[in-house]
Amino acid sequence: MDTISRGQDYLKNVTGKLAAVEARQAGAIAQAGAMIADAYAQDRLIHVYGGGGHTVMMVCEMFFRAGGLANVNPIFGHDISPLCQALKYLEIERSTGYGACLIRYYGLAQDDLLIIFHNIGFNPTTIDAAAEAKKRGAKIIAVSSHYWRDNLPVDHPIRHPSKKHLFEFADLCIDDENPYGDADYKVPGFAVPVAPTSTMVDAYIAHRMVIEAVAEMVRRGLSPPIFRSANLPEGDAFNAQLLARYRQRVKDL
Repeated sequence: MDTISRGQDYLKNVTGKLAAVEARQAGAIAQAGAMIADAYAQDRLIHVYGGGGHTVMMVCEMFFRAGGLANVNPIFGHDISPLCQALKYLEIERSTGYGACLIRYYGLAQDDLLIIFHNIGFNPTTIDAAAEAKKRGAKIIAVSSHYWRDNLPVDHPIRHPSKKHLFEFADLCIDDENPYGDADYKVPGFAVPVAPTSTMVDAYIAHRMVIEAVAEMVRRGLSPPIFRSANLPEGDAFNAQLLARYRQRVKDL
């Protein structure tokens, strides 16, 4: 297999997963858009959390981004992100208590909306955050994978002590269909899979939710709070109106 063939093979892998999510999750994504529009109509923030590892990048993907919602409140757990030392974040995301602490710090309350990304959906920082948010009366949109839910051994040590999965706490589940083991592309002659696709698929889901939210806001006659690129002429001036509205409410602005 030559370079072009490998590229086409991987492209087929990626686009196949995106197409599968679009075909099977479009209804759930539309519901997510409506829930985001509901929150905006009530002048609520859209809280976004990644339960550890590379899913934390989805928080960055949705926050302070050209073409993104200005009312996104990122729940940053820096100690569970790849920007932290790798072995330290791995240990922390397998420890109980941290996820609940983040939800308390960011002050989620009754009827707030929380989007949680975590492909695997079992680790303590994900489950503790989901449980604390539900205890406080928040609504949860969960983005995770049924392949991990259905295949991870019950006694696996990465699981939260409750053995629960993220989908069990969700008001709305969006299945990103992340394959068991994450990476599933095999280079001929080498047995270990490479080139995971979960980041691309989850980013697609994140932006599809925004598309549906904006469409629903427009349908209701609302003005969607969308940032323009700060690098465009007049971009800063346009965004200043949105920042004036949300800067005191979004902790990380």
